[in-house]
Amino acid sequence: MTNGALAVLLLGGAALAYAQLGTGQAAGQTAVRTVTASRGSVVASVSASGAVESSKSRALSFGTTGTVEKIYVKAGDKVSKGDLLARLDDDAAQESLSAAKATYDEAVDDGTSTAQLYASYIKARNAYREAQRTVAATVLKAPFKGTITAVNGSVGGSSSGSGSGSGSGSSAGAGQGTGQSSGQSSGSAGAQSSGGFIELADTGKLQLVGTFTESDVGKLKNGQEATVTFDALPGVTATGKVTQIQPVASTSNNVVQYPVTVTFTKVPGQVRLGQTATVEVVVGQADNVVTVPSTAVSTSGGQTTVTLLRNGTQTRTPVEVGVQGTTLTEIKSGVSEGDQIVPPATTTTGGTGGNLRFGGGGGFPGGGGVPGGGPGGGR
Repeated sequence: MTNGALAVLLLGGAALAYAQLGTGQAAGQTAVRTVTASRGSVVASVSASGAVESSKSRALSFGTTGTVEKIYVKAGDKVSKGDLLARLDDDAAQESLSAAKATYDEAVDDGTSTAQLYASYIKARNAYREAQRTVAATVLKAPFKGTITAVNGSVGGSSSGSGSGSGSGSSAGAGQGTGQSSGQSSGSAGAQSSGGFIELADTGKLQLVGTFTESDVGKLKNGQEATVTFDALPGVTATGKVTQIQPVASTSNNVVQYPVTVTFTKVPGQVRLGQTATVEVVVGQADNVVTVPSTAVSTSGGQTTVTLLRNGTQTRTPVEVGVQGTTLTEIKSGVSEGDQIVPPATTTTGGTGGNLRFGGGGGFPGGGGVPGGGPGGGR
């Protein structure tokens, strides 16, 4: 009798627990996580990484061959425009200049009254000018104010005769020496400086070249403002502007990218050449607009939608979007401020009644579970 009463009590308690758990599950299934459409600002931006470099640099070489006699600078030195950087032994060049000058003076004295005399005069004049250029090519002078970034030669060594200029701020052949013609050195504007006897950069004029994807580069245009941050300098930022967008793309691992140059407009003192940096360009902004989390917006088949929760019912609703940022998206139509939005992949939080099992075998005939609950031992 006692055992029978105990069994009845157990069954009654289990039934009550099941009823309560079932109620909890139903209530939990109706609880849907939502976010509220609000009013605020949306900022859209694109970014890329690169290394800091000078926007005005030159790789300087002598305009003639010879033995290096003197080097006046070392890496890290700051120089002004026109400063003497290095020179070659110019004894032979000076001797040739003296001989050419004598021949030229003689031709001047002879006059140009005949065709033969005129031809001799022209030949002597050209030889004298060439000798002047050769003497001038035995010295290197700074074409602009800047910092010496490398000295790639030594006193007593030989110098090649292939002068080169590079950097977007340089002009080929200019400033190699007094009286030197632009023909004494060749330059390729826009190339990164390398291979010169002495390398010079204006560290006050810096830039960064980042590669942007083809979808991002279409949002860029010259003159847009940019913010630059540095991996090695937490909390330090620089400002800049987009100054060049290359029209030709490069492809790596089937990804099409375009080099974009951002020139710094404000350079913090801690920034150094070669540092890794990230540039971010704001490509769109909308203020005082209806916004929803960007993750709540879906696009499929050319239609953009969000899921609204109204009166307990989820409804897929087409919307017109404006500025799309990383975290927020502007909604121009389809959603009003205060609307409840259901983000995708929302999970319901049901009760555990449907998953609760009562152990089989001990207390219920046949070892079965509570009806409608979890299975017992004999499923």
